[in-house]
Amino acid sequence: MAELVIVDRDGKEHRVAGKVGVSVMETLRELDYGVAAICGGMCSCATCHVYVDPAFADKLPAKQGDEQELLQELSGYKPTSRLSCQVQFTEALDGLKVAIAPDE
Repeated sequence: MAELVIVDRDGKEHRVAGKVGVSVMETLRELDYGVAAICGGMCSCATCHVYVDPAFADKLPAKQGDEQELLQELSGYKPTSRLSCQVQFTEALDGLKVAIAPDE
């Protein structure tokens, strides 16, 4: 089974089973690490903001216009910022490491 590595807002690392075929947001929302995902994955709220480990940046699809616009409005925006609702987890992402961004 593919693994997802999550760094919570306190800096603690958690290793969980990734759910292939669903967004990373869906897994994070269930685990109660501070990802509210208020819009339910519609790419309209940025409450699922995470920082992706740079080692995985090339394995993810490019950010689309709506995602990029939302992210750039955040004070915590970094080049590795992603909305976890826009990242579909696959076997190829085994070991994907994401850090939960600060709540805004």
